[in-house]
Amino acid sequence: FKALTEAVNEHRAKAGAVVVLDAKTGEILAMVNQPTYNPNKRAKNMQSGNTRNRVVTDVFEPGSTMKPFTAAMAIESGHFKPNSVINTEGGKMSIGPATIHDAHAAGALTVAQVIQKSSNVGAAKMALALTPEYMYSKFSQLGFGKTPQSGFPGEVSGRVRPYASWLPIEQATMAYGHGISVSLLQLARAYTVFTSDGELRGLSLIKQDQPLSAARVLSASTAQALRGMLEMVVLPGGTAPRAQVMGYRVAGKTGTAHKLDARGSYAADRYVASFVGFAPVSDPRLIIAVMVDEPSAGQYFGGSVA
Repeated sequence: FKALTEAVNEHRAKAGAVVVLDAKTGEILAMVNQPTYNPNKRAKNMQSGNTRNRVVTDVFEPGSTMKPFTAAMAIESGHFKPNSVINTEGGKMSIGPATIHDAHAAGALTVAQVIQKSSNVGAAKMALALTPEYMYSKFSQLGFGKTPQSGFPGEVSGRVRPYASWLPIEQATMAYGHGISVSLLQLARAYTVFTSDGELRGLSLIKQDQPLSAARVLSASTAQALRGMLEMVVLPGGTAPRAQVMGYRVAGKTGTAHKLDARGSYAADRYVASFVGFAPVSDPRLIIAVMVDEPSAGQYFGGSVA
């Protein structure tokens, strides 16, 4: 709560949220929000915007925190291996009248480097090698478009549009977290497939004697390969070196997404910065997901804000 408050204040953000899961059991260990309220000061604090549990009730476009799922789907499909090379075309790719851009232009990247460097073009090319039906089914297995069943009131399901109506540009942008909406709790839960060798864990707000039920989504080998890629993100050359913790192996993924305005188009100067990480990589115990809404002090990338 202290760390979130400091980040929201430092980046002059509209709001923020953090959730911490036990990677082995699916138990929710911590859940914090900004702005918040003091129930003893009802007149001052209890406006509706302060009392929402944004972790559970708010949705946002997750940006590049979705790319690990795209890479996992691509590997599971058999079309790609972790060392398969993708030409990211100098960070620009046109699909019809639209052009996809990378924040850091590159040439040929392996699948692992697409995740490390967070290449939108690389993620889009992986997605477009898959059928919409396959990609949609994997999103569904990961819990996107469904409530996460934590038992908390007001849970939202987020939005994944039916695959039959997807245009190629929409399939491409979903690969890097645009055109799909999630809650922070959904996103954190989905990362259990990487910490649990391919199984999606159930969630609980109450301490459990036994790990909650889990459903197989990925093969163990794919999940382990993604763990290695996500560790590269936190090391020099990745987008999240600030997530390093002395003495521990950390893995994770940054996300930066433009927000939609009232007309349904992307605002040029309003962002959601996010990060999902887990540690220690050798035997994951904690999954932490962070969302900072509309940072306005100059920095807006997930790697510097979240």
